[in-house]
Amino acid sequence: MKVVLSIAGSDSSGGAGIQADLKTMTAHGVFGMTAITAMTAQNTTGVSAIVESSPEFLGKQIDACLTDIPADAVKIGMLPSPEQVRLVAKKLKEYGVSNIVVDPVMVATSGSRLMEENTSQVMAENLFGIATVITPNIPEAECLVECKIFDKAGMEKAAKELGNEYGCGVLIKGGHSVEDACDVLYENGEITWFEGKK
Repeated sequence: MKVVLSIAGSDSSGGAGIQADLKTMTAHGVFGMTAITAMTAQNTTGVSAIVESSPEFLGKQIDACLTDIPADAVKIGMLPSPEQVRLVAKKLKEYGVSNIVVDPVMVATSGSRLMEENTSQVMAENLFGIATVITPNIPEAECLVECKIFDKAGMEKAAKELGNEYGCGVLIKGGHSVEDACDVLYENGEITWFEGKK
């Protein structure tokens, strides 16, 4: 059985974060481990409170998992602070983890900010270069490339820009698009579309 470590926040309503990751892993026959970066009090209407794990405690969680059960992959979600980002990057290099998926979670679907202002840049500098693939949604991709995305051509352009800059695969999720819910993958110089409807 494959093993995946999810490093992410806890969503009390179960719609995202650690809870959603574990549901997805179970559905695909994967054994899931977790390192919780923050606890949130949230539901579909908003986030009412966030309590962050200290970098030290987050590191202890990662150590507890990876010293006992090697991970075939790591999926990274909400990292609220630059200190957490740097700690996670250090630990992944320390354990020689491959197959790293980085979801640069910046804002909850309800609109609440989930990371400090400068954390996205620190994430790009420390994690994107060691990632196998990054998976921003359209608003997150807009933040990363500092340009508005209006259509599929804009999604492709942003994916290529990020992939070429950081040397990783880029999957831009299109669920925030007005027209449809198509995702675009840029990997090894090629574009692949995954068609989806709203």
